[in-house]
Amino acid sequence: MVLYHLLYDLTEMRGLKTLFGIEVNLYSVSWLVAQNFFAGLFIILSGISSTLSRGNIRRALKLLGVAAVITAVTYIYDSSSAILFGILHCLGICILIYGLTLHKAKLLACACAGALVFGLTAARALLLKNAPVHTNWLLPFGITGDTFASLDYFPLLPWFGIFLAGAALGKSIYSRRRSVIPKPWPETFINAAGRHSLLIYVVHQPVLIAILYLAGLLRL
Repeated sequence: MVLYHLLYDLTEMRGLKTLFGIEVNLYSVSWLVAQNFFAGLFIILSGISSTLSRGNIRRALKLLGVAAVITAVTYIYDSSSAILFGILHCLGICILIYGLTLHKAKLLACACAGALVFGLTAARALLLKNAPVHTNWLLPFGITGDTFASLDYFPLLPWFGIFLAGAALGKSIYSRRRSVIPKPWPETFINAAGRHSLLIYVVHQPVLIAILYLAGLLRL
């Protein structure tokens, strides 16, 4: 994520076209696939961890609070592409819905709910295939007008389905609420980063921009 955003800053703000002789095009199929793969992995892990948490409502409200701040800051930065429903908004709503409805549900219920979300995603695509949309009020569900733009956008359809797939995995793999790793891993930077992932997500982009600006690579 940090590497992707570093490349984004250099390509969009600096105009970087190549890096070490390799063309950098973040809109190519390979980069888009990688971006969605790692985002999906992140959301699946969030679904798994939600099955192990007793404070999902609190976690959801915390995420939504941070998401609201991100919306305000990005709106001030660029109102035409402000983050109105990014990955933190999505995760906050997913965890909130899960905590209110499915936290005590069985594996099958989570799997069926996830399948329903994917079904609704397919139905949305069919219903809107030739239907013009002139409003953004339904953007949490992936329904937006042609002029909608955002620096980060993760609608509930289909991402809530991916979250529920993670929840189903969590209820299966961690049904006994025991670690699947036989021995604790040694303490490393990766462990520490995992425990402070929200903080890293929030601060890494301002830090990257500040470093690039001080290095003379960006002009704000």
